[in-house]
Amino acid sequence: MTRPFRFAVNMLSPGSAAEWREKCRRAESLGYDVILAPDHLGMPAPFPSLVAAAEATERPRLGTFVLNAGLWNPALLAREVATTDQLTGGRLELGLGAGYVKEEHDRAGLPFGSPRERVDHLEHTVTELNRLLGDPEHIPQPVQAPRPPLLLGGNGKRMLRLAARYADIAAFTGATTEPGALRLLSPAVIEERMAVYHEFAADRETPAELNYLSHVVAVDADRRATARKLGEYAPDLTEDELIEHPAVLAGSVKDIAEQVRGHRERYGFTYFTVLEPNMEAFARVMEELRP
Repeated sequence: MTRPFRFAVNMLSPGSAAEWREKCRRAESLGYDVILAPDHLGMPAPFPSLVAAAEATERPRLGTFVLNAGLWNPALLAREVATTDQLTGGRLELGLGAGYVKEEHDRAGLPFGSPRERVDHLEHTVTELNRLLGDPEHIPQPVQAPRPPLLLGGNGKRMLRLAARYADIAAFTGATTEPGALRLLSPAVIEERMAVYHEFAADRETPAELNYLSHVVAVDADRRATARKLGEYAPDLTEDELIEHPAVLAGSVKDIAEQVRGHRERYGFTYFTVLEPNMEAFARVMEELRP
């Protein structure tokens, strides 16, 4: 059975307590299913932000998108997760990633390490969280047992294997991060990565929910013109490949709704995340997609 759509907004801009709560209330009123907070130095701390979001709203789930595992000690993170799950009434979804911004590690005085070392640390963090939060003697205890739903994001083979083994939600960006630049993968490569993931996840009893972050939402915009503007992020992709890319949602509301349905059919994505600047525009598409 096809999962129903879920839609999330990743909040990016800092503000006062009143501004944050108002943004969260607005996201709820627009119909978003999940309110997300990133984990970057120079942005508000994610866990207090999510607790404040819970106080301002009633319905949306609340998630990290995604925590940089290299900035966190697993035992201290388990305490944060359990406390936040309690204070949000069991609405927390925990997103974790290996980290990709060396400058943040340098500012924090923490080693960045190689890609292998960062994924090793992420796997250690996940296994420790499962152990600690699954222990009935752990204090505090999360509301959700044995732990809040876990989202793991990434594209590399080891990350896909890790997500297939542990994640309740597998998140895909369809891009790689090179020093100073985001580079979009082609739709064909995304399909190949999805095939690799499904091979790793073949023995799962319960399939994971599949998430995708759409970077661009341009309602009532020309699709080809929008695609051409993204050429600097995808110098190896053709205009047609950019038009069909799930990172680029452009056209009328009905056109974009059809694109989202098409991405569900082609890739299996049912949980779509948009960035805060696109929150209002994508809400019109969500209305078109709701049953």
